[in-house]
Amino acid sequence: MESAAKGGYVLANLAEVVERVLGFLPTKALLRAACVCRLWRECARRTLRTRQRIAWVSALEPGPAENHALVRALARELEKVHVLPQTVLYIADAETFSGHEECHEQKKARKRNSKETALALEKLLPKRCQVLGLVTPGIVVTPMGSSSNQPQEIEEGEAGFALLFPKIDGVKIHTFHFSKDVKNRVFDESKFAEAGLKNNPDLRVVLLFGYNSWKTGATRFLHQIVNPLNEKSIILAGGQVESFTSLTSENNHAQPGDACGVVGLAFSGPQIQSATVLLDQDVADERTAEAAMQRLKAANIPEHNTIGFMFACVGRGYRHYKTKRNMEADAFRKFFPNVPLFGFFGHGEIGCDRIVTGNFVLRECNDIKDDLLHGYTTVMTLIHLGSTKANQA
Repeated sequence: MESAAKGGYVLANLAEVVERVLGFLPTKALLRAACVCRLWRECARRTLRTRQRIAWVSALEPGPAENHALVRALARELEKVHVLPQTVLYIADAETFSGHEECHEQKKARKRNSKETALALEKLLPKRCQVLGLVTPGIVVTPMGSSSNQPQEIEEGEAGFALLFPKIDGVKIHTFHFSKDVKNRVFDESKFAEAGLKNNPDLRVVLLFGYNSWKTGATRFLHQIVNPLNEKSIILAGGQVESFTSLTSENNHAQPGDACGVVGLAFSGPQIQSATVLLDQDVADERTAEAAMQRLKAANIPEHNTIGFMFACVGRGYRHYKTKRNMEADAFRKFFPNVPLFGFFGHGEIGCDRIVTGNFVLRECNDIKDDLLHGYTTVMTLIHLGSTKANQA
């Protein structure tokens, strides 16, 4: 009884001991423990502030038809993760996320299914979390467990991932959305400043995703968004997706409409470093794919607390590489053994060869604007979010 009383005294009064014990708990259990008393609440807050490493949930195995594999994986894995998500980017395959549309009469049911799947995912996440969800023809994903796991190019079948960004000191991540106004041919560029994409000296990376690209005027509208942002000091990368399925922030909950538009994530912070390389149509075998990765490696982006993105055309993959699968993801892993890779196969790519590391910018010597919109290419991107206080994943 005496030892139990001593243990109770320690856990009720000694913050150092309490923090050490709480440090072993995943975030959901930690938040429950924070309700015990004021000391535990303060210790839980301090513990959460040290958890600044990105986490992710991967879904690679199809399952029962009631819900998508990503919904099941997220429901299961959120009980185990050691971060409190502030921003989430999820991407899933379009076909199974939206259900199979076999005839015109089932179109409404297919759309309802897509909306229900998106809502099921959003409900699993914290209420104040900003969420961007996309569906694409194919997925690039690193399996859970380790940053060094082999990334997979999944061009067909059920798959998806969710990137969980916690609050990171010195880094701001926010979503944005520009929808084409059918009444105005000219885009109001004041909206860039409202979205934090202009007059923002700390802006380093913008990931852009065009949707409904088959609509009349979609390409012109994408140019209206991309061209004003095409500055040497900012990394632009992304591609054309089937649709966005979620776009929530504290003050906004956008729904996909019939118009074309652009959604994305902006990363701001002086500690962010980033680089992109473009694999053009001439990159068609292992040797040329690895040469492109060597260019990316030469950017010398720190690989700790860094994520990789791969935005590829649906025409690449194993068809482009003459039935050899996973070529580009394997080349990435060879040169970046400890950086997780995520992305998709889509309908057009956004990006170029560019490096942004502190004050150094690639090709600063000329004023020629890089061509950012491509087809039948792959854009590889590294984003380093700075050093972290702790190594919890």
